Amino acid sequence: MRTHLSQPSRALRSGEVIVRFFARMIVLLAFAAISGIGFAPSLAMLLWMCTILSAGVAAFKRELPFADTLNHWDEAAAYIALCCLVESLSHTIA
Repeated sequence: MRTHLSQPSRALRSGEVIVRFFARMIVLLAFAAISGIGFAPSLAMLLWMCTILSAGVAAFKRELPFADTLNHWDEAAAYIALCCLVESLSHTIA
């Protein structure tokens, strides 16, 4: 039997997702900076890979896409939005 103390609060779960997102972004930016193919193409590729990873984890954990708290689906949406932004900015600059 589960008590409500074993379930993390909504704010705590959403906070974990935000921390996980920013920690992963720091790693992605570091890898994109040292990439040999250029910053923008490698960042877009890494963001695309994180989108697929987050969607896969969300499907595996059976998370709801429009839940009350942040989850892997929200991370996937943020990664794909950033990927589109990087792609559009890299094409307008080049």
